[in-house]
Amino acid sequence: MNSAKVNPSGQNPNPSTTATRGSAFPASRYALFFGLALAGGALDLWSKEAIFKWRGLPGTKGVHWIIEGYFGIETAVNIGAVFGLGAGQGLVFAAISVFAAAAIIVWLFVFKAARSCWLTFALGCITGGIIGNLYDRLGFWWEPGLPDQWQSGVRDWILWQASAAWKWPNFNIADSLLVTGAIMLLVQSFFFPPPPHDETGGGELPGSRAPDEPAEGAKPAAS
Repeated sequence: MNSAKVNPSGQNPNPSTTATRGSAFPASRYALFFGLALAGGALDLWSKEAIFKWRGLPGTKGVHWIIEGYFGIETAVNIGAVFGLGAGQGLVFAAISVFAAAAIIVWLFVFKAARSCWLTFALGCITGGIIGNLYDRLGFWWEPGLPDQWQSGVRDWILWQASAAWKWPNFNIADSLLVTGAIMLLVQSFFFPPPPHDETGGGELPGSRAPDEPAEGAKPAAS
């Protein structure tokens, strides 16, 4: 009697499927995440440098309106966090940013969250925003002669308002990336929640077992 193991369909396992079975996510996820993070951070830093060179430091020139009364360009320096909260705590925010970036990388590539393209894209945007604002928080743009409080401040230049009385705090591309990523995380949380733990085979990653692989404990067909 031949005791060689075969799957229930009687066909030999697909070698290519078996070879990739141990990989929790495709290698392209690395390119997606790091590409977004680096490109987003670079775009933010380039835009800040270009706008501040063109419009000068805050207060140097008035608003350059793109849509009169609603959307324009105005340089500003935020020495706090969101909406200026926590002014003067730039180094604390910088430390939190470093920790958050490290946690994101571990979550994606150690705990395999990069299985999700949506999640990888969202966290790539967030990391790009972290990179852009962290550069400013660490004072790399600051020069002697500028106000001391600006040394850990973030350069902003996008102005959006409904009216003079309803003005959104100035922001930058890094902030836009952070908000985009956060919204994507909320969308996934509410509309695309992960399956219950017991639906993934007791902790096994979804899709990690090849379609033609026999379940654990199944007896091979004898011939």
